[in-house]
Amino acid sequence: MKRRNLLQALPLALAPGAALAQSDWPTRAVTIIVPFAPGSSSDIIARAMAQSMQSATGRAVTVENRPGATGEVGARQVIRSAPDGYTLMHAPISTWAINVALRPNLGYDPLTQLTRIMQTVRTPNVLVINSGALPATDLSGVLAWLRAPGRNASYSTSGAGSSDHLTMEMFRQATNTDITHIPFQGGAPATTALLQGTVQLSFQNLGSIMPHIAEGRVRPILITSEARSPLLPQVPTAVELGLPDFVVYSWQGFGGPPAMAEALVQRVHAVAEAGLRAPAVAARLSELGFEIVASSPAQFAVFQAGEIARWQRVVRAGRITVD
Repeated sequence: MKRRNLLQALPLALAPGAALAQSDWPTRAVTIIVPFAPGSSSDIIARAMAQSMQSATGRAVTVENRPGATGEVGARQVIRSAPDGYTLMHAPISTWAINVALRPNLGYDPLTQLTRIMQTVRTPNVLVINSGALPATDLSGVLAWLRAPGRNASYSTSGAGSSDHLTMEMFRQATNTDITHIPFQGGAPATTALLQGTVQLSFQNLGSIMPHIAEGRVRPILITSEARSPLLPQVPTAVELGLPDFVVYSWQGFGGPPAMAEALVQRVHAVAEAGLRAPAVAARLSELGFEIVASSPAQFAVFQAGEIARWQRVVRAGRITVD
């Protein structure tokens, strides 16, 4: 299909009288900032989406990694950019929500200084244990082990303030258990610590931990999704096990600088959603354990505000601080 026809086939939602320059976006190269290192979930998803967007529009769509300060460095670069749709950002829950709850001196405000375009994907977390270090087969066994007198239990995460960190903190509060946090710089070393028995348990993203579950190297105890996952149909949800409202997803969001015009936001959303839902991209995301959300900008705004409020409650209740 020719580029012009393919662009016309994208689902547009332009405001009446939208500027021609916005309806024709992009007319030059687009950069997607990922505020984390190459190989992160945000990076993998952004690159898959960018390649599909480039194929559809005929314009270069590149990903630039700007890691630092748990996403703050990249976010601030986007905030300083022109609101013309040529500098965008794909980032995880920490950049969009958790940082607000956890870092009182955060150098940016994602509620007012970033334009929300869409929540792109989500994946639940799985509570997994090293059964050699924690001899249990279900949640009741895990809790009995954790509550034993003199127990010194620990869990690994991909970093302080990460989704897996706050999910475990939420679990600790809900179950009234005492577990020591051992943060690492990234998911891979956190998983290694669990596999080696350095820590006894961890919350891990579904897709990243699935290979180790399949090999029998860790045992899944519960999943934080709304319903059981087809990838782990035998594993109950946290709600099923008596933890009310314990539905948690690690999610990703797509946005841009402040003050982007509504017509431009809708145009970028249309192109990005088409890229996200391209068959090859959708299949790859499913393999990685991600569910495509592709919410509207308005839906993303409501969802983000709810997530910030939720994690603020968890942080306050746990008196969590980070350096």
